[in-house]
Amino acid sequence: MDGAVGRTLGLARMGVLALLWGSTFLWIKLALHALSPVQVTLARCLLGTGALLVLCLTARQRLPRGRATWGHLFVAAFFCNALPFAMYSLGEQTVGSGLAGVLNATTPLWSLLLGIAIGAERGIRPVRLGGLLLGFGGVTLIFAPWEGHAQVGWGALAIVAAAASYAVGFAYMGRHLVGRGHATISLSTAQLMAATALTALSFPAGGLTPIGLHPTGLIAVVVLGICATGITFHLTYRMIADEGATNTATVGYLLPVVSVGLGAIVLDEPFSLRVAAGMAVVLIGVGMSRRVKAASAASAHTPAAVVTSDPS
Repeated sequence: MDGAVGRTLGLARMGVLALLWGSTFLWIKLALHALSPVQVTLARCLLGTGALLVLCLTARQRLPRGRATWGHLFVAAFFCNALPFAMYSLGEQTVGSGLAGVLNATTPLWSLLLGIAIGAERGIRPVRLGGLLLGFGGVTLIFAPWEGHAQVGWGALAIVAAAASYAVGFAYMGRHLVGRGHATISLSTAQLMAATALTALSFPAGGLTPIGLHPTGLIAVVVLGICATGITFHLTYRMIADEGATNTATVGYLLPVVSVGLGAIVLDEPFSLRVAAGMAVVLIGVGMSRRVKAASAASAHTPAAVVTSDPS
């Protein structure tokens, strides 16, 4: 009975995390009704930092110390928070929230491509290479450059850039921050603090425009910052601790389903057959690219052992 209850709770937590994480793109779209992209990004970082600071204080955890650690945190914050957050806000000015969620799902493809480029992925299996090519083929199908008009245009390119930035950020965090003896709640709080500082530097470039008195947009940015950024960040780390990195990664497959569903239901976003086919191809490619040998799968759980030591 305990095992069944544990599995049920695990599935419930996965569902909550997928809903919170996948709804990010909806909240961004709604927040843009009241704020500029730069304002959305800064508000998201500030509110997320505040939420994590409360969790950090509750857990009685100190923020990391040392110049080297904070230097790594600022680099990670740039690639994993400040840059992609800004790109999503810019991109969703012209791209639907559902499509944004699907393009976000290309992050594992960029991670694999990065691993091949730096030599971290050696002896790659044909099925994973096929998944890589198929995934990017799906992105091409979504963009449809042969149609001669910019249906998705620069906004979609910005979101693809955000997904690639995540891949760089995750690789950097794995190499320089994970497993260094810091509690994950402390690292995530400090990283969002660094992202807030970096985003503040760009505020004069687009953050000085008047804030629109749009109640839905203002509520959306609060939910985006506290729930879809701060709490989601913490839940992800906790799920890694309890379920392992590999199981947590499966949440990524649910995000496009959530984003597309919310976009169609709440925002009545259009959903063409070609874009739907491209989305399906991307997800199949991502699934193929994640297939690893048993030994590789076992090593994927290594970070989880480190995270489990987090007492938060």
